[in-house]
Order: sequence, then structure tokens, then C-alpha cells
Amino acid sequence: MIESALVSAINRYPKTPLVIAYSGGVDSQVLLHALAKLKHEKKFPNLITVCHVNHGLSENASTWQNFAEQACQQLNLTFMVCQVNVQTQAQHSLEALAREARYQALKSIYDEQSLIITGHHRDDQAETFLLALKRGAGLKGLSAMAVETKQGKDIFMRPLLNISRAEIVHYAKQQQLDWVEDESNSDTHFDRNFIRQKIMPLLNERWPSIAQTINRSSSHCLEGQSLLNELAEQDLANCLLSEQCLSVNELSKLSTARFNNLIRYFLAQHHLLMPSTDQLTQVHQQLLANEDKNPAVKVANNYLRRYKGALYLTADFIEISGWQTTIDCLDEKNVTIADVIELPDGLGRLAFSNNQSLDVSNTCQRIVLPTKGQAVTIRFCHSNPTCLPDYRNHSRSLKKVLQELNIPPWQRKRIPFIYYDDVLVAAMGHFVCQGFAPKENELTITVTLNH
Repeated sequence: MIESALVSAINRYPKTPLVIAYSGGVDSQVLLHALAKLKHEKKFPNLITVCHVNHGLSENASTWQNFAEQACQQLNLTFMVCQVNVQTQAQHSLEALAREARYQALKSIYDEQSLIITGHHRDDQAETFLLALKRGAGLKGLSAMAVETKQGKDIFMRPLLNISRAEIVHYAKQQQLDWVEDESNSDTHFDRNFIRQKIMPLLNERWPSIAQTINRSSSHCLEGQSLLNELAEQDLANCLLSEQCLSVNELSKLSTARFNNLIRYFLAQHHLLMPSTDQLTQVHQQLLANEDKNPAVKVANNYLRRYKGALYLTADFIEISGWQTTIDCLDEKNVTIADVIELPDGLGRLAFSNNQSLDVSNTCQRIVLPTKGQAVTIRFCHSNPTCLPDYRNHSRSLKKVLQELNIPPWQRKRIPFIYYDDVLVAAMGHFVCQGFAPKENELTITVTLNH
């Protein structure tokens, strides 16, 4: 049963190299030995690489790594170790963070597509379903684990999902295999271990086929989620204005359930944490706010912000209004000095140089050279000065200029402004003030914004 399930799964991808996720526990030990046996019997042609991910979370981590290495030497299989450092984060369980670090390590083995095979089985699937149920998850969470999942270039494959833990242990004993036991598996402070040690035995005693029926329910949820994804794809095509921007007008045509489904799908496409039901309700309500308002709702670690008929997905920006720096653009002989300024909060770099060959654009602007003694300052705050951009015929307050350029309010606070002393010279990426736009034969300095 185990070997036939592996052959059936792998033979669908005969030219794709295999990465075996190998911890040394009984599940991965059976997976490793069954695949090694099948490879020796020429049941599939794929190259095999075994990857052991060392999280460093247990004092036994080095012992497990040595065990894994020796097992692969005995089977003459290519062995690799990936060391990962799991850092705790708010709103993330240690188990989820370790799993993500493990998956990233497994995906790094090959530059081309690989089949990443794990030893997840029927009992794991039932536990995952119950964990999702405990969290109040929807169809996506209750779908638990799929037999195959495409992640970037790679395919994660769980060919033993229909095999029980008892069958795996029986195979291990039949083949006289040794394996390691993670001492944390007995710690019922972890939710999964509590379900495994306390809940599943009771359920199995009452209903011996409960794991199988849970898996069937999980499959139904997966099918339902697939239909929701198809609907969300259609809705996204109608609502999408740009990669991170949705049409408020089109969103307002959707029912609440359909709106929630689309927002979840939209966030999932950007690999972001899912919002709570309360957050989705807030977002839906804010769409109806007065047109002169620009509401913003925090969703997990990001924001959804409404502006002029569009709903924007943005990061949670830090406050940078107090940031500024002064630079020297001239040496003692009034010759331009090249300088690069690192801007805050991932906004990129400003490069000052005397390179006159660069084409003027949104990210490259040419301004008149400051006079000797003038302080050149980069700031993100302003006192709303009156200014005359190079494209206008009349002066206007800076706030009004930024509004007429249709720059969303949060982006207005993230524009690097260049000042000579306390006089506004340029808003990088948008305009140069006319008094500082160079005329023919004037000495200039080139400023480039590199993101």
C-alpha cells in the first residue's frame, strides 16, 4: 500500500528530481526507506536528494542530524543539511514558523522544479483539520493538506495522506527500521500534541474510522474552496485596477459573502495573513464612507486604504515625518561631490552626482547646483509652502499641488523633499520648483531615486 502509493504519485513526474523531507522520525524514516527500495528496484527514474532541516530548537538536534546522515550513508543517498533559525513573531505559532522555515529550506535545494515529498499521513490530516476547526477556520483551513500543492516553482507532495499512522509503524517494524523520537511530541501544551495524545484516542475508541471520515470532510472542503477560488478569480478580474489596487465601484456591487471571499483571495495572492471576520466587516463598512474621507483598516500586518474610488493594499508604514538629513554637495572648489543617502522605511536611496548623461524622469531629476554655504537637506515634512512646479504656470500651496497630482494621502507623507536652506527645491519623483529647474549652461546636480 505504501510503496504503491509512492510509485503512483512519483511516476506522474518522471523527469523531476525528488527532495525527501527527512527528520528521522518514523514517518520520514518509512518514506526514506520505501523510496530508496523503489529506486533500487528501478520503479522510478528520478534523482533523489535527502534534506534534513535542523531547526536548533531541541538539545537533541545535533543527535538527530547525525542519525539522519548515517541513515543516508547506509542507503547511498545524497544528503544535505539545512540549518534554520526560527524567530518568534506575534500572531504566529512556533509550529507554523518552524514549518515555513522548513519549507523554504526544502525549496532551496534545486534551482529548477523539484518534487518535495513529505511523510504526512491520514492521522496528520485529521489533526490538522481539528486544529483548523479549533481556530474557527473556513473552508480553506478545513481543507487541511492537499496531496499536491504548487508553491512557486516546486510541487509539495504528500503521497501517504491516505495511509494511517498504524500502517506506517507496522511497515517500519516489518522492515526492522530504527527512528528517532522528538521529545516535544509528548508535550500536550502544544495543541497538535494535545489532539494526538488526548482527543484522537477518544474519538478512535468511539468511532474507529474517524480519521478516514475527517479526511473525507476535508476533501469536500477542498472542493468547495476550489469553487470559491474560481469565483474570486472572476471577481478579481473585474475589480483589479493594478497589482495592489481594487475598484471600490466594482467591490460595492458584490454581496458581503462574495466581497469577503474576494478580499481573502486578494490577500492570499500577496502571501499575507488572513483577516479576521471583524476586520473584513470594517473594510466593507469603510467603503461606504463619505467621498471626502480616506479610511484605512489594519488587516493583519498590512492596511487596506480607500482613496478616490480605489482600495489600496499597503504596508504598515512607520512614522518618518521627523526624519531628515543634511548633505554636502560641493567641495571647497565648488565641484559636485557624489553622495548616496539611504532613505528610511525601505523607500530606497537618493544618489547625488554630477552625471549629466542621465535622462530626466520620475526617478531622475536635474536641479541647479546649490551655492557655496547653502545647506542641502532631505526631509519628509513641510510647512505647506507656496511653490511653482516646473509644469505649472501659477504658484500654489504644496498640499494643493500634491492633491492635484492625485497622490494618495499616505504617499504624500513618504515623498523625499529636497531643500536648499529652508526653501523647497524639489519633490522627488514628482517635480522640481521652477526657480531650481536648470536653464541652459547652468551648473546642475543630478538626483536619482533608486528603489
